[in-house]
Amino acid sequence: MDKLIIEGGHPLRGKVRVSGAKNASLALLCGALLAEDEVILENVPDISDVRIILEIIGTMGAKVRWLGEDILSLKSPDQVVEEAPYNLVKQLRASNLLLGPMLARYGKANVSLPGGCNIGVRPMDLHFKGLVALGADLSLERGAVRGSCKSKGFKGTRVYLDFPSVGATENIMMAAVLAEGQTVIENVAKEPEIVDLANFLNSLGARVRGAGTDLIKIEGVPRLKGGRYSIIPDRIEAGTFMVAAAATRGDVLLENVIPRHLEPLSAKLREANVEVIEGEDSIHIKAEGIEARNIDIKTMPYPGFPTDMQSQMMALLSTVPGTSIIIENIFENRFRVADELKRMGANIKVEGRMAVIEGVPFLQGTQVKASDLRAGAALVISGLMARGETEIGHIQFVDRGYAGIEQKLNHLGACIRRA
Repeated sequence: MDKLIIEGGHPLRGKVRVSGAKNASLALLCGALLAEDEVILENVPDISDVRIILEIIGTMGAKVRWLGEDILSLKSPDQVVEEAPYNLVKQLRASNLLLGPMLARYGKANVSLPGGCNIGVRPMDLHFKGLVALGADLSLERGAVRGSCKSKGFKGTRVYLDFPSVGATENIMMAAVLAEGQTVIENVAKEPEIVDLANFLNSLGARVRGAGTDLIKIEGVPRLKGGRYSIIPDRIEAGTFMVAAAATRGDVLLENVIPRHLEPLSAKLREANVEVIEGEDSIHIKAEGIEARNIDIKTMPYPGFPTDMQSQMMALLSTVPGTSIIIENIFENRFRVADELKRMGANIKVEGRMAVIEGVPFLQGTQVKASDLRAGAALVISGLMARGETEIGHIQFVDRGYAGIEQKLNHLGACIRRA
């Protein structure tokens, strides 16, 4: 099992290009099954999560070809193999996004309950609620969701989500694009990845309105055609490099970003006394010689502060003088990285959904292990900050969401190697 070995104490300087968005890519690849013709996607990140979903889709009969470094072609099958294999699905939470497209396009689905990161309970009930309202007949049998359409196809309906779940919003939206009549989804997630999925579906002939607001309206169409589409940049990868630059007191220009997607993080970094300069498609972090200030953070659904950046900010704040507080409002088990940071000398107390961070003068490199994707990213940042050498185990979690992270960081002046 691979590990990363980091020699700390090297400020990051230079330029880095941000890859395509992991979470958008996974949804769009599932959504491509709805199209009857070839779909070409650009700005696809070469990460393990993408390769797993492509393997799952391939075993179901789709034809997938890489056309370039970040461009791929996907042609969905006329008849799908009904079952998504457990040995692949168990590795990837986003595999649940196959349910909506498979039921809408093929009228049947058999998807094992998915895996992914260990960051708390993420139930499927909201997904099921919307799909059943559209006309799906779902059952849970031996750890798999088995589904079919009750009639010839889905019928438009009205769905209210009790929580603005990203996955449920995506699944219901994809299922509804081929439904007969209008579907209205209320209290939806508003993340940029939701908007990207809607734009992608519309480019194939769907009629989705309202993505990015509290209410999405979908007028069903008989079929989706093929097309070519470029995925948005990954705001969480961008945010991770922004925090890494601040943590090492560096000077980094991030290219291929959408600054408005990062406004919650940029605001908090400015509050912490980090200079953030926004361009049209770039962000410049200037942190050389700064005296960082302690801050408080509450994670919230977009456009609030993203839960996916909470662990990285915990790493940064661990050496900021004073008391910082992080309140996690999305997942109930996302402070696991605190124990690993404490192994490096951090002073962090976790009380339920709140973490209290008392800044220490420095972190000391040691052996740590990642418990999930963003915890792994936080430990990479901690290793860059720390004195001495840090060895990070279970690095496969980091590979799930970051394309060539050690190459990009080394290009900025870090000293990282994989062993």
